[in-house]
Amino acid sequence: MSSTSDEHHVEAESVEEERQQEQVPQQGLVAKKLSWHKLRRYDSFDVESRRIPGLHGHASKNQDWSVILHLAFQSIGVIYGDIGTSPLYVYSSTFASGEIKHTNDILGVLSLIFYTLTLIPLIKYVLIVLRATDNGEGGTFALYSLVCRYAKVGLTPNEQAEDKEVSNFQLELPNDRLKRASRIKTKLENSRFAKYFLLLATMLGTSMVIGDGVLTPCISVLSAVGGIKEAKPDMSQDMIVWISVGILICLFMVQRFGTDKVGYSFAPIICVWFAMIGGIGVYNFIKFDPSVVKALNPKYIVDYFKRNKKDAWISLGGAVLAITGTEALFADVGHFSVKSVQISMCCVTYPALVLAYTGQASFLRKNTDLVSNTFYESIPHGLYWPMFVVAVAASIIASQAMISGTFSIIQQSLSLGCFPRVKVSHTSTKYEGQVYVPEVNYLLMLACIGVTLGFRSTVKIGNAYGIAVVFVMTLTSSFIVLIMIMIWKTNLLLVVAYVTIISTVEFVYLSSVLYKFDQGGYLPLAFASVLMFIMFVWNYVYKRKYYYEMEHKISPEKVKEIANDSNFSRIPGLAMFYSELVHGIPPIFKHYMTNVPALHSVLVFVSIKSLPISKVPVEERFLFRRIEPRELNIFRCVARYGYTDVRNEEELFERKLVEKLKEFIKEEFFLTIVNLITHRDGEHVEDGMVTDNQIHHVEDQTKQLGEDHDQEQKRNEVLNREIDAVDNAWHAGVVHLIGENEVTASKDSGIVKRILIDYVYSFMKRNLRQSDKVFDIPRKRMLKVGMTYEL
Repeated sequence: MSSTSDEHHVEAESVEEERQQEQVPQQGLVAKKLSWHKLRRYDSFDVESRRIPGLHGHASKNQDWSVILHLAFQSIGVIYGDIGTSPLYVYSSTFASGEIKHTNDILGVLSLIFYTLTLIPLIKYVLIVLRATDNGEGGTFALYSLVCRYAKVGLTPNEQAEDKEVSNFQLELPNDRLKRASRIKTKLENSRFAKYFLLLATMLGTSMVIGDGVLTPCISVLSAVGGIKEAKPDMSQDMIVWISVGILICLFMVQRFGTDKVGYSFAPIICVWFAMIGGIGVYNFIKFDPSVVKALNPKYIVDYFKRNKKDAWISLGGAVLAITGTEALFADVGHFSVKSVQISMCCVTYPALVLAYTGQASFLRKNTDLVSNTFYESIPHGLYWPMFVVAVAASIIASQAMISGTFSIIQQSLSLGCFPRVKVSHTSTKYEGQVYVPEVNYLLMLACIGVTLGFRSTVKIGNAYGIAVVFVMTLTSSFIVLIMIMIWKTNLLLVVAYVTIISTVEFVYLSSVLYKFDQGGYLPLAFASVLMFIMFVWNYVYKRKYYYEMEHKISPEKVKEIANDSNFSRIPGLAMFYSELVHGIPPIFKHYMTNVPALHSVLVFVSIKSLPISKVPVEERFLFRRIEPRELNIFRCVARYGYTDVRNEEELFERKLVEKLKEFIKEEFFLTIVNLITHRDGEHVEDGMVTDNQIHHVEDQTKQLGEDHDQEQKRNEVLNREIDAVDNAWHAGVVHLIGENEVTASKDSGIVKRILIDYVYSFMKRNLRQSDKVFDIPRKRMLKVGMTYEL
């Protein structure tokens, strides 16, 4: 059970050398030259934390312009593939009947597209929503994490005072605390309904974006491949569908290699795409009808609705496709920077799209009968084949961006305890955000093939696509309004203006896309319902398990009683006992000791915990506390991760934990000395805090050798023995003890609870990855401990 690999022995030898170098000399505290300022406090699990000077969140990245422009260029290939390929199908989806009743209807639709592009992607996302990044990370989870950090709305009771000390945990808040913000914060914290509502809204937004990841490849590839009919009119729709399916299969099969392998080709292709659609737009604008510039007057939108009434309202479901993929602008900002995304949107994407739609409108003014295939019909004859090739490449890139985004979202859901365990792999050593989830990849592939074969046309897929897009946007707006009032404390008039203009536009669009529910619009809602059900069940049981462990946790007194048992024995080695419980020792430990009355020479209870922030710096990952008595060498450890951190990273978890454990032992030892000296001289160290005056006082005392040298030497020997004990245990071998908890509904449970726990949750748990696979724990050094919880 304590056997280790050769690689582990090599690591142990290197750490032994480090230990010898770090070992405390016997010449006294002065020779050690301690940095007392590092000894601010214990890493306490129970004492109320105080804010540490020098920590600052939201440290802005002071990048020079060359870096910003480089990131802006890269972002074009990753973020804008989806919204950039919208000109392939917007006009054909808006005029779904294939008939334009009045030529001025084209001006109305162009005006509608122009103001939608301006209001939503440009004003809402670029100018407002990008301010709400969570330490540079975007997306629904980023917004939820901001709310969770400002108000205690999390449903799992694993908050710790020390979490607020993580460097990027704090929010930048104005000094003035408005009563309105305080009232809303209090209501959120006191309302269980509000807490569930926020979590379910986050799940819904997440599910809709995953649905978007299914529909984007279908509609983009099918639209691009369908353009071949222009050159080959005799090609059947069946052939186009099967070619699209073939491309989709190839696209998903190469996902395991990671987007980094082809990442550098993305931006140039999309740049060429934008240049071509913008240039063709200018050509068509000049050649056919420059008077479409009149569409800048929003009066044409009013006239369009007056003429077409209900049909105009229904056609909004097609016009909204002009802003598909806008959410990616916010969700993927973490891979770049806010400034780079703002530059690429304002200088490249927005102008190219406006020119493309304007050119197509000019073309349609003279060719109203060609609206069903506007994009390819409007291309000058000599540019058809180059444009076809670039269109197919751009559609694949658009699909890639949403697929990669789906993997990131699944990773975030896992961190919140809202998704069954799946394997998350890094595909790039350069870019942290590029991950691959095998199970989800193949499920997405099957879903895409099913949608493509089932719907067969971009019009029906567009109906489904619109619902997914607008739902996510309205949820984002809801979170932004909450953040504006509660965290930013924005002027109430500006909040009202946001709701009146932008939120109203989005709700009008939402009402239109929901009208087409029975024409394909049910698809994203069906996807979202299934995903939300899975996420809800997993999260429900996850919380119930945590509450069970909280109620049945082992007290430190009970641990001491177990350790003092005469039948109890110690064996060499270091044991890491994993559990999800942060506040105490899990009940499974007692179950283990009852059946195996032996304990390793050093035992660390490791709790894996997710914080409502994007990343936790490696140096701030671990929190430790000793379980008395000292001679037991039992510690509690919380390993903290952000929702974009990958837990099976190649950072040598064991080695890092042991290093930080030894640091904790040293700091605890020297802080004890500080307590003794300051207490001896009539001072008081409050809650583990050491003031600057006390630090200077201790330095003076040690310089004056106020303590007996032999006593100090004995203390150093005690410290060295404790560090030696940890090193020797690690050399003897590391064992990973994993608590595998089987759950069952209690006898008095109702039928619904029994179905959710005994059947649905158990089915998911059996058919998905276990803890050892998720955390990449070596099988040769792993021991599973089973116990049944009645929830």
